[in-house]
Amino acid sequence: MSEEREVLTWQGYGEASRELAQMVADSGYEPDLVVAVARGGLPVGGALSYALGTKGVGTLNVEFYTGIDERLPAPVVLPPLLDTEAMRGMKVLIADDVADTGETLALVKSLMEQYAAEVRTVVLFAKSRSVIDPDYVFKRTDLWITFPWSALPPVTPGKPHPELGEV
Repeated sequence: MSEEREVLTWQGYGEASRELAQMVADSGYEPDLVVAVARGGLPVGGALSYALGTKGVGTLNVEFYTGIDERLPAPVVLPPLLDTEAMRGMKVLIADDVADTGETLALVKSLMEQYAAEVRTVVLFAKSRSVIDPDYVFKRTDLWITFPWSALPPVTPGKPHPELGEV
């Protein structure tokens, strides 16, 4: 018996990221910097920075999930660290793939608010249990989400994935 999931395809991701960018633009918010929460927020942050014409892009590594519904007691910021002093007076848009518990997004927002003039958040998916309500959300769901960038296991030397067949 398989558990019902939210499945985002690459095409769906492309459409979702453009829709999110349109939401940000329509709100009148013009970020000076997009901060992608690594790793899941990297594709989202990159797509949004292009779609919004924002050249300033940064990343912040935060570890929280160690597996499906398995996580550390609290999110932890990992090196390398973002140059937060350079953000003084800037409008920052924090991008992530999902606000599940919302703790990672809340931590990053709190850190950015210490330096930036204004901080907003954007996610592909938000769950009802999230401690933070992101400013921009593509879809709200309480299902486990399969993202196209993490749907397959990591590659291994010399062994093509059977899901992809011979390359």
